[in-house]
Amino acid sequence: MTPQEKEAFSYAAPADLRACITGELRKADLSATESVRPSSRFFYVALGLAWAASLVFVAGLSSLQSVADPVMQQVVSSHVRSMMAEHLTDVDSSDRHTVKPWFGGKLDFSPQVEDLSAEGFPLVGGRLDYVASRPVAALVYRRQQHTINLFIWPSSGAATRPRLHMQQGYQVFDWSKDGMQYWLISDLNASELQMMAERLRGQ
Repeated sequence: MTPQEKEAFSYAAPADLRACITGELRKADLSATESVRPSSRFFYVALGLAWAASLVFVAGLSSLQSVADPVMQQVVSSHVRSMMAEHLTDVDSSDRHTVKPWFGGKLDFSPQVEDLSAEGFPLVGGRLDYVASRPVAALVYRRQQHTINLFIWPSSGAATRPRLHMQQGYQVFDWSKDGMQYWLISDLNASELQMMAERLRGQ
């Protein structure tokens, strides 16, 4: 193509059109940059929201850990009170055939009294106590120098396996079986206390 032909087919864009196109290209470049790198304002807002969410989460966990079952609190209080007031037992005997009849006429149920001396948990005796707004049977056992309280009362709930709780430095297990509710508490280590709980449940 000759220079004359090129000149015939060429077209010079008006100045205002070129300015408009240049401006749009600059806007497109800015948009692309912002999509890759968020503004500092957005970054700090997102960081603040994440920090606030973490505080709410931690506060929620703390509140869950600090709220104990009211019955468990009563069990712990009864356990501590029995040792502080030197009123651990009303009937002192390691013979379950002596302890079990003692509850006759004092409660509206007959607690099962197990002899666990062969397993290293000798029976010390029993007493009447008051938990969950009713009189209950409290059986006392020992493991070396550790005092163990077993609270028993009727329950309409389904049978459950022993569950471990930790409250005020004590290990606590609760379970249900044959229409009875059981709470076992001591400062004994959890593994040995669980062994006792499983034995009492019949495992």
